Amino acid sequence: MNSAQAIGVFDSGIGGLTVVKHLQEQLPNENIIYLGDTARVPYGNKSSEVIIEYSLEIANFLRQKSIKCIVIACNTASAYAFEAVQSAYPDIPVFGMIETGSLYAVSKTKNKHIAVIGTTATIQSQLYEQRMRELDPLIKTESVACPLFVPIVEEHILSGPIAEQIIEMYLSPLRGSGIDTLIMGCTHYPLLKNTLQNYFGEEVYLVDSGKSAALFVKDQLAKMSLLNEQHVDGFLHCYLSCRTPKFVEMAELCIGRDIHHLEHIEIEAVHISPADKPVST
Repeated sequence: MNSAQAIGVFDSGIGGLTVVKHLQEQLPNENIIYLGDTARVPYGNKSSEVIIEYSLEIANFLRQKSIKCIVIACNTASAYAFEAVQSAYPDIPVFGMIETGSLYAVSKTKNKHIAVIGTTATIQSQLYEQRMRELDPLIKTESVACPLFVPIVEEHILSGPIAEQIIEMYLSPLRGSGIDTLIMGCTHYPLLKNTLQNYFGEEVYLVDSGKSAALFVKDQLAKMSLLNEQHVDGFLHCYLSCRTPKFVEMAELCIGRDIHHLEHIEIEAVHISPADKPVST
């Protein structure tokens, strides 16, 4: 493993590009290899066993690309598959979304009342709530699953009547609840940030777990002497498991930089022996 190797990033679809954006802002010299599992999006309605299976398959693909770390840019996969990926590839540092998002939210709240929104699977895991209460037992939490958020983002419906109606349908109980901080517990959700901020008003701080994760990755790579010291912007190579016409458009919206390589691939199954199968969360 050396500093010139790329950072591997994966998500269930295009939402992980919001994490790529923050990585590029914090680490402009780093090369990034991104895999969006657009053939099987969303992960939020899948079982824990399936989420783990998919995540291990993608991690195996990224490992073959000679990467120096893996960023699980998907809150659902972070909740259910983080330990499985870490165990399967102990020689590669693995970073997720939930730890850093929880830390950042607890540091931002003034009244200790925090809401988490995410996919059904992420909310059912209760990992955000558990981690925040470990950090501060006085934290009060609210949790809401928003299963239609990922599909509308994948369809580039980020504002307007449809987005507003769906937000109202899920999040009306949070208005007036007294929260002052809201964790966007899915990397797709920052693409709805403007619409969400308009809905809640400026008195509610929106936490982007991808931003805090990028800062953490930067800190950890520095500690491991793995920061890329090249004096040019790093490349971004993207792989998709299904051709997605809107991907380039959404990528430009997310990151505002060129994609140097875009390729459609088939993800190979990873066969795990019964003794190696991780326990579901």
